[in-house]
Amino acid sequence: MECIVHFEVQHTDGPKPLRGLLFLDDGETPGETQLIDMFKEMKFNVRLEDREKLIFKPLNPGDPFSEIRITSYDNGKDDYKEDHNLKTIVGNLLPQKPTGL
Repeated sequence: MECIVHFEVQHTDGPKPLRGLLFLDDGETPGETQLIDMFKEMKFNVRLEDREKLIFKPLNPGDPFSEIRITSYDNGKDDYKEDHNLKTIVGNLLPQKPTGL
């Protein structure tokens, strides 16, 4: 199934809304690796910075953008906007950050 990922790229002159496309199995939601790979294909080399807010930061500090924030995704059946549903789903799929030793 196709999943359209809506996101904003934060540039110095303001945010630019963009979309990406992922192909998922029925009932599957995008995971961290799938999202990072999608961004790489779009020439955005990023890492996940904030799981709660779905914010990705560039790996190269010299990149012309400061962050990417996922705002919603659409799988053709349900239209998910930036809300707790998407954050909870992605947060549950991603490994938790280690808490110090």
